[in-house]
Amino acid sequence: MGNIFVDLMIYAGSALMAYNIYRYVCFSRDVRKHGNWDQEQKLFNIPIVLLIMFFVGYLIVGFFGKPDLVMAGILFGGSIFVFVMLLLIRRTFDRIQKNEQLEARLFAAEEASKAKTFFLSNMSHDIRTPLNAIIGYATLANREGVSNDEKSGYIAKIELASRQLLEIVNDVLDMSRIESGKFSLEPARVDLESCILEACDLVRVQLEAKEIELSVSCGISHKWVLCDKVMLDRALMNLLCNAGKFTEENGSVSLQLNELTAGDETGTYEIRIKDTGIGMSPEFVERLFIPFERERTSTVSRIQGTGLGLAITKSIVDMMGGEITVQTEKGVGTEFVINVSLPLVEPEEEICLNEGNEISFEGKRALLVEDNMINMEIAQMLLEHSGFLIETAENGKIALEMTAASEPGYYDVILMDVQMPVMDGYMATRAIRDLPDPGLASIPIIAMTANAFQEDIKKAEEVGMNGHIAKPLDIPSMKATLQHVLKNA
Repeated sequence: MGNIFVDLMIYAGSALMAYNIYRYVCFSRDVRKHGNWDQEQKLFNIPIVLLIMFFVGYLIVGFFGKPDLVMAGILFGGSIFVFVMLLLIRRTFDRIQKNEQLEARLFAAEEASKAKTFFLSNMSHDIRTPLNAIIGYATLANREGVSNDEKSGYIAKIELASRQLLEIVNDVLDMSRIESGKFSLEPARVDLESCILEACDLVRVQLEAKEIELSVSCGISHKWVLCDKVMLDRALMNLLCNAGKFTEENGSVSLQLNELTAGDETGTYEIRIKDTGIGMSPEFVERLFIPFERERTSTVSRIQGTGLGLAITKSIVDMMGGEITVQTEKGVGTEFVINVSLPLVEPEEEICLNEGNEISFEGKRALLVEDNMINMEIAQMLLEHSGFLIETAENGKIALEMTAASEPGYYDVILMDVQMPVMDGYMATRAIRDLPDPGLASIPIIAMTANAFQEDIKKAEEVGMNGHIAKPLDIPSMKATLQHVLKNA
């Protein structure tokens, strides 16, 4: 009976020691994966020595002698001791690892808090600057005895400051969407050459005001591609506007569009935007695409900007699967190079859009649905100035009732705000589309809203709207949308 008990202790101890070896191997793998643990060397020596000692003891007993109760007890107790020690070491390691994770989270939270403070500081300065100009010039324009020429000058400066403020808001919103993962591309058939030329035309006035020469060169044979035109325009405008900001009077800005390669399905394009501006230091180039980064020099500090434009541009290029690089020299100039591969598509039929086939807005009747009285007054005056006859409604419910009570053809178009009390623009549009009279249910409806993201435009289409006009209202864009919708009505 005694021998059986001794044998059981030997077998149990052997099994436990084998399990200890397995646990030790797993634990050492976890420590190596963790990569950094100061107490690893000190604590690992103990179980290694004990494992070797007791393993040798089992071999000696197994091969050279008949174990007695004392020897079996020592070996079995040693196995239990190693088991407990490994358990304690494991718990110590887990506790240290958790502490390190907590420290990392605390550090991340502190960095996020610093970034938030830095963000608010930047926004406070960048938003107050154009606001100060708007309020200041509005006050000057309202003074008694101000001539018409002076008022016109003040109004022009108010408009410029307003556009700067809008640019800041757009940059902040886009950066927020990029960081939250809500920023996405909406590829469509695009004439790449026309897209480049349109972007240059938009920035040309700004450059000519500083007497900066803008030259454009397009050398491509496959101009129809699949890409997000809005985002490509945004990236190009950011780079062109930056070039204009940091180039002194009588300087030059150039844009080159080159086709590097073209296969059956994909073309690789290169866009080069070069200026003769102030250039950048090599140290700043390393931080160039980090949000809110601006070079700290006396020249740069005088130029308005958030430091978000290039970060947004890089995010857009990255999402398109492209690459953006920069070459710059202090006092000589800067050149940005975008390389991107885009799917090739068949060209669309070109439609002639000259003045002869434009629709006249004179006498057209529009129902303007807007709950904000200031926004309503501005939109009404702009539309009436274009020739529209305007009727108004303060919410979607009133608009629905007015539409249902009208005769087909009475309203040529409905301009619908989205966020309104009682009934919002989406609900009102669905209700109008469900009217029993086909003539009323098919009235063109255009969203006229501050919700200007791609997902907002898509939602407007899904509920049955025919177009989208973003606030603040841009008159050329508003007229172009009205032309497009009324032509296709």
